[in-house]
Order: sequence, then structure tokens, then C-alpha cells
Amino acid sequence: MFTSEDHEKFRTLRIAHLALRFEELITDEANDELTPEQIFLTAVDDALHQRRAHRIDKLIRAARFPIPQASVAEINYQEGRGITPVRMKRYAAHQWRQDPTNLLVISPTGGGKTYLACAIGIAACQSGHTVAYTRMDDLARRLVIARGDGIGHQKLLNELSDVDLLVIDDFLTVGIDPEAANDLFAVLANREHRLPTLIASQSGPAYWVEALPDRVAADSIVNRLANNARQLNLGDVDMRRLRDDTARAQPGHWE
Repeated sequence: MFTSEDHEKFRTLRIAHLALRFEELITDEANDELTPEQIFLTAVDDALHQRRAHRIDKLIRAARFPIPQASVAEINYQEGRGITPVRMKRYAAHQWRQDPTNLLVISPTGGGKTYLACAIGIAACQSGHTVAYTRMDDLARRLVIARGDGIGHQKLLNELSDVDLLVIDDFLTVGIDPEAANDLFAVLANREHRLPTLIASQSGPAYWVEALPDRVAADSIVNRLANNARQLNLGDVDMRRLRDDTARAQPGHWE
């Protein structure tokens, strides 16, 4: 129906998918009873859906989640975990830019905090938010490397300061040097009252104050994280062990 010249025009206008979908629909005999207007609007809806799906995929890739398939719908609500489907649905639908309240996810090792953080972050991407995921030790290394390039260092600080939702996993599982702590302070100070930060950690704010290298900086960092925050305490259920036990119980499992 459309010529190669037509398709070139559509690409220039960035409506190539819309034109292709319209051509598919209008040549489908199943749509013979529809008006051209109805077919066109269906093609528009399909093109918008594809564009939104492409943007969500791009946001999820950019966030660099370690568990990119994590989903709030697949969270295990086993008794003792301290979470409910209703509460998690609220986090999944949360408008992070409008409510810059931090979220602290506290759990012993194996408690599933990384999966939960990824699921919440992916839900934020699906709502159109920009998200950056990082482990604390990786972030500290990136900051150390970036210090050799003043422009690159400032660019990294700006990116961390301006992303809609910053997810820092394994927070202070290992120590950080004073300069990394200063950078962390700068990022959190820039985000305060503007944008939220999600912290996943094996420990709580009282330990963070003691673990950070400088007491003054520690008080400032923890104050900014904890005083304007919601908190999820995942209890003592070892989800890693539960997952492994379930896998061993499956037919065909061998060791």
C-alpha cells in the first residue's frame, strides 16, 4: 500500500511503526467492518504501547539491576517477612518524584532484600521513573576511579544526584574511605527534599553512624537517610536457603 518513498517519509517523521501497523490492520480482512478512522486509532494505540514498552525496557537496562526479571507480583509473602501484598502494591505504584521519602529495606543476609529492591526499582521504571541501582562497594570503587578526572567525577555525582530513584544495595556491608563518604554526603545532600533514595542493608541507622569513617559526616549522612524515610524490616526468614531447599525438592535435581 505504501511505497518505499512513503516509508522514508514516515521514518523522517518518526512514525514508521504507526504507518506499518496501520498498513497491517487495513489489509487484514478481519477489519473490513471497521472505518478507516477506527483502524487508524487502533494503529495509534499500538504505536503508543510499543513506544512505552521500549522506553520501559530502556529505563530498566539503564538502571543495571542485578535481577532484571524481579517483579512485585512474584514476591514471596511467607509469614515472618514483615511485608504484605497491599503494602508492596503501594510501593509498585508509588510516584517517587512527587514524594521524596526514602525507603530503608533492612534484612539479614539471605533475606531477599536485593530481590525486593530490584522489584521496587523495576516497578518505578514501569511508571516512567529513571532509576540507578548500585551496590555500595561498587559505588565506592566508581567514585575512587572518577576522582582522577574532575569532570567525570562531577558528572557521576550529578547523575547520582538527579536520578528519580537511587537504589544503594548492601549499604555499608563493607567499609568505605573518607573521600567516598564525603561524596556520598554530597549526593544525599543534593537529593534531600527533592528525590528519594532506597537503601538495602543488613544493618540499621545506629550501625551506620558507627561504621562511617568520620563521625560528623556520619551524623549528616544517616540523618538525611533515616529521618525522612519509610522502613521495611524483612524479618529473619532466610529466602536464599528456602529457594535452595525448594530447588533440591524438584524432580530431576541432582548434586
